[in-house]
Amino acid sequence: MVTAGSAAEPSPLPGDAFAALRLPDFRRFLAGHFLASTGTQLQTVAVGWYLYERTGSALALGVVGLAQVLPIFLLTLPSGHLSDRYDRRRVLVVSQAVMVLASLGLALLAATSGPVLLLYALLFLNGCGRAFAAPARDSLAPQLLPVGLLANGATWRSGSFQLAAVLGPALGGFIIALRHSAAPAFVLAGLSAGVFAALMARVRPRRFAPSSGERPLERLVAGARFVWHTRILIATITLDLFAMLLGGATMLLPVYAKDILHVGPGGLGWLMAAPSLGAVLVALAVAYAPMRRAGRALLWAVAGFGAATVVFGVSRSFWLSLAALALVGGFDMISVIIRSTLVQVLTPDELRGRVAAINALFIGTSNELGGFESGALAALVGPVASVVAGGVGSIGIVLLVAAVWPEVRRFGSLTDRPAETGPGGPP
Repeated sequence: MVTAGSAAEPSPLPGDAFAALRLPDFRRFLAGHFLASTGTQLQTVAVGWYLYERTGSALALGVVGLAQVLPIFLLTLPSGHLSDRYDRRRVLVVSQAVMVLASLGLALLAATSGPVLLLYALLFLNGCGRAFAAPARDSLAPQLLPVGLLANGATWRSGSFQLAAVLGPALGGFIIALRHSAAPAFVLAGLSAGVFAALMARVRPRRFAPSSGERPLERLVAGARFVWHTRILIATITLDLFAMLLGGATMLLPVYAKDILHVGPGGLGWLMAAPSLGAVLVALAVAYAPMRRAGRALLWAVAGFGAATVVFGVSRSFWLSLAALALVGGFDMISVIIRSTLVQVLTPDELRGRVAAINALFIGTSNELGGFESGALAALVGPVASVVAGGVGSIGIVLLVAAVWPEVRRFGSLTDRPAETGPGGPP
């Protein structure tokens, strides 16, 4: 049950692409999220380049994803429960503090050439912070907006994240090339997480009453039960999960930059930024022209994601590779906007943390597991075959989801509430 909050809830104006940005608390949230995301992307470049320089191993790059995904598997249920029972702002602030410590530890490691095993341990610590940050952040955002602005807010959140993913890798590659060290990049990543925490201290979200009367075990699994009985959510999560799991070629970008395209750390930064550049352009287009047939757009977008991945895999031209990666990001953005909006519109306030944790488990971990799969397969058959196989597999997943969940094809505007066809609807 939602209670009165401090922020006014204006009615969205038709065609107002900046409606969500007119609320001060959401602007603070968006600014902090943008800075923290920029630091995360910058750190990803630094980790990849530093580790590949030290080890020369594609498999070692794949283990990076595994080290960060394990905490999410272990902490999904308790992190979601914590975000639904306590102040989500405080949970988010503490999780950012943990990520600051991990980044500063990575900076010290890079400066002193410490053991690689310690790098994985610090990435595990960073993953613990991410495990608690994701449900707190994703459940806090809808408390800053009226229901009519959730789709607009999701578009700006996704767009700002992708803009950060353009600037972060480019900045990371530039810093490494300029300083010949990954340490300054890690320090900057830690500072950005700290600024996000400081901005969250000024946010005053709409309050809600936590659900009561549930047994402890029921509280832990309530989010999973809700998602399982909401067929449209299961379908979109499944589509995104397996597309990213099979098509996650970004972990191999250091290999492409150094050994295939021969463009160095600066080129690596632009390769990692290209998907997000395409995503930003798509986010702006969606903000001004919302999708009317979102279900079909989702299926075609994931198919395009797979096809563009194949093109990148076989390309030997730096510019063609950039274009293919931009298409990968643009197609993926369509999927992100649709899924994020559906999760926010369909989920009650008192379940947002637990549902966000489940969403983060499947979607957030798919990137890391996809990186591990790509690295392991590349060690066996080579990077090109690994990337191409992932793109083809993503197209196959589209055909499977369209057959198993026909309601995805029928789903229309994001402003409509989809009809639930699961057994009994959402619990």
